[in-house]
Amino acid sequence: MRKNTLPRALAGLAAGAVLALAVPLAASAHVTVSPNQAAAGSWTYVTFRMPDESASASSVKLDIHLPTATPFTSVSYQPVAGWTGTATKTTLPKPVKVDGNTISEATTEVVFTADTGGVAPGQFQTFTLSLGPVPDTGHIVIPVTQTYSDGKVVEWAATPEQAAKDDTLEPAPVLWVNDAPPADHHGVTATASPAAGPAAGPGQDQGGLALGLSIAALVLAAGGALLGGIALGRRKPRA
Repeated sequence: MRKNTLPRALAGLAAGAVLALAVPLAASAHVTVSPNQAAAGSWTYVTFRMPDESASASSVKLDIHLPTATPFTSVSYQPVAGWTGTATKTTLPKPVKVDGNTISEATTEVVFTADTGGVAPGQFQTFTLSLGPVPDTGHIVIPVTQTYSDGKVVEWAATPEQAAKDDTLEPAPVLWVNDAPPADHHGVTATASPAAGPAAGPGQDQGGLALGLSIAALVLAAGGALLGGIALGRRKPRA
C-alpha cells in the first residue's frame, strides 16, 4: 500500500498545478481594453487586446463598436502591420451636446481586417485607438466583434450587469470613467493619462498578470511535489 503513496501525492499536486494554471489563463482569454479607466473630458489612448481562442482557425477581423449615446468626437487609430484599418462616421440617433457644441455625427465603428493570415491560435494582437474627449459618464461599454477564418463570429457585447448575472456571456470591453470598476471585472485598473501613450505595452496588463500567477502556481506545485517526494522517500518502513 505504501508504494502507491508517492505517485498519488504527485498526481494530486500535478492536478492542482494544472487547475491553478488554467484559471488565470482562462481569465486572460477575453478581448480587453487597456487602460480601462479614463478621466472625463480627457483625450486618451486605449489598446484592445484580441487573443485567438480557436484550436485551428485564425482571427482575421476585429470590429470595434463605439457608443452613439455618449460619442467621442475625435477618433483615430494606429496603423497595424499586416492589417487594414477603417473608421466609419455615422449620423447619431439624436444630436448630443459636447463641450457646448451640438454633435450630429461621430465615428461609431473602427474595423481592423487582416491582409493575410491573421492571428494564429495561441497568439494575440493589439489595436490602439486615440479617443476624446472622454464623455462625463459612469462607464462606457465598447462591444467588439471577433471574426475567425473558419467563419465563426464572437460578439463580445455583454454589459457588466449582464455578465455579473450570467458568466457564460461574452463580456464587452469597458472604459470606466466616474464609476469604479468592480474587482472581478475583466480588464485592468490602471488610470489613463490624458493625451499620453498607452499605459502598458501590448498585453502587459492582464496577460502579464495571468502569466505571473501561472508561473507562481507552477513553482509552488513543483516545490510541493519535490518536498513531498523527499519526505516520503526518507520515511523508514515500519518493522
